[in-house]
Amino acid sequence: MHNTEVYILSGFLGSGKTTLLKRLLENERLLGRKTAVMMNELGKVSIDSEVARDEDIALKELLGGCICCSIQDKLEAQLQGLLINEKPEVIYIETTGAAHPVEVLDAILSPLFADQFTIKGIVTTVDGLRWRDRTAVGPQLQQLLLEQVRHADFILINKMDELSESEQAKIIFEIQGINPVARCLFTNFSQVAIDELRKLTLSFDKKTSSSFSKKALNLTTFVYQFQGPISHVEFEEFLMDLPEMIYRIKGYVKFDASSKPYLFQYSYGMPFYMKEEMNLPLNLVLIGENIYWSESEAKLKKLENDFKIQTEK
Repeated sequence: MHNTEVYILSGFLGSGKTTLLKRLLENERLLGRKTAVMMNELGKVSIDSEVARDEDIALKELLGGCICCSIQDKLEAQLQGLLINEKPEVIYIETTGAAHPVEVLDAILSPLFADQFTIKGIVTTVDGLRWRDRTAVGPQLQQLLLEQVRHADFILINKMDELSESEQAKIIFEIQGINPVARCLFTNFSQVAIDELRKLTLSFDKKTSSSFSKKALNLTTFVYQFQGPISHVEFEEFLMDLPEMIYRIKGYVKFDASSKPYLFQYSYGMPFYMKEEMNLPLNLVLIGENIYWSESEAKLKKLENDFKIQTEK
């Protein structure tokens, strides 16, 4: 099955995300790849979407809410529509500046189609001046700036020309202290060698290997595809044994060979089940930080095998 590459563009309002998107789209035209853009704005009218107006680019706008909360269902429907109708080779998702990277990944990775994506990474743009003066904003905004940096795979610090050498040194020291694994560049107007961004790979793979370097781990995702039902009791035991750094799980799980699956969601240690009325793909999407997924994969396989053995007796 052909996998669609996904780039998530994160960063606070006015930090250079749209300028970066322009550069990426110009590069896609040269490559001749089928490209789609999803833009998310908190207001009712999109100002930035003119940068993506092109007959060769499929554009979906998500207005009036944040990608990770009030419009999550709409996002899922639009992504599914893109995959079915446009079949893009690459999708760029430009998030609102108020979006948290974990929430955005969670919103994108629907169990209905998560296995069709290769998440290339989270590229975060930082306004160097805003970062320098961040103590002037409220604690919630400060925390959001930190989280956007912490979960990035590639960081562009803009407005380099307006910062002294000592300010640049201080900023890079602070940002690398928060996120030592991301590539970090000072730029003006998001000027970056696009080839460097193309090298990104978030470890998102159905056949996740545990052999990659620990340094390459940050925010990672994993899709497990169940072949059949499992024991509810054993699944609950699996959840109780999860590492703290697994933030989200969602998907469809069957607990009885004859019944319909349950929609399952797990967030902040709390599980939620809802019975579905139709058979859906039994995919389970997991999102975590610094997690080797081979252990979780082995446990889920064991759940399936145990149930199979019990029902065959």
